[in-house]
Amino acid sequence: MYEYITSGTCSSKIRFNLQDDKVHDVVFEKGCNGNLKAISILVEGMETGELIKRLRGVQCNGRPTSCADQLATAVTKALQQQER
Repeated sequence: MYEYITSGTCSSKIRFNLQDDKVHDVVFEKGCNGNLKAISILVEGMETGELIKRLRGVQCNGRPTSCADQLATAVTKALQQQER
């Protein structure tokens, strides 16, 4: 299970698993409950590269990031950790 502390968003933490280059079990802590549950459902089983491509750069209310963008960042960092 990977854990990522978010920055610049209403959510404070994201937890998820990576298996066979796919994202599973995404859980956001705090934030917009319904929207974040929906993101978790939509990305379940998605390939990491596709998730990053789709979610990186998504902004929220004029902020330079969003919970979706933070998930893309978290997955990117988790992949980098796996390479070590």
